[in-house]
Amino acid sequence: MSIFQAGDGLVQISEQQIQERIRELGAQITQDYKGKQPHLICVLNGAFIFMADLVRRIDLPVSMDFLALSSYGDDTKTSGEVELVKDLRYPISGKDVIVVEDIVDTGITLNYLMHYLEARQPASVKIAALLSKPTRRRIEVPIHYLGFEIEDAYVYGYGLDRAQYDRNLPFITSIRSE
Repeated sequence: MSIFQAGDGLVQISEQQIQERIRELGAQITQDYKGKQPHLICVLNGAFIFMADLVRRIDLPVSMDFLALSSYGDDTKTSGEVELVKDLRYPISGKDVIVVEDIVDTGITLNYLMHYLEARQPASVKIAALLSKPTRRRIEVPIHYLGFEIEDAYVYGYGLDRAQYDRNLPFITSIRSE
């Protein structure tokens, strides 16, 4: 896995690259959870496309749920505070949980979420993230299943938005960092 970048500081990850990596992640999760029934939790809104493709690549019985957190507005700034916007519908006590996230940036949101979920006493909690920006990390969080490391750029497409638009792009692209 390498850091994806193109000329002029732009991130470009093609639909083909994304789908190939998701096949690999699905195969790894299938192997790691053989004989188990993982419970996947999708972090809305950004991870919904990644989640849909990933669950179809896991060759095991899976259950799933959705939650939503807020720490970002319609721009790239984060307040450092996290708000639970939509909670889980189903209990996770005793379950092997995989949190499906679109991007790990500062680590603040995911750190909050991990503590929140661990208080509900799952058997285990692991993270599957499509993207990671390690240079922006303020709090280190474990990423067990990672799609791609990327440079520090504002990315959108494949579920990630640009002011609530462009989530439907089948690839990931970026705008130049200021």
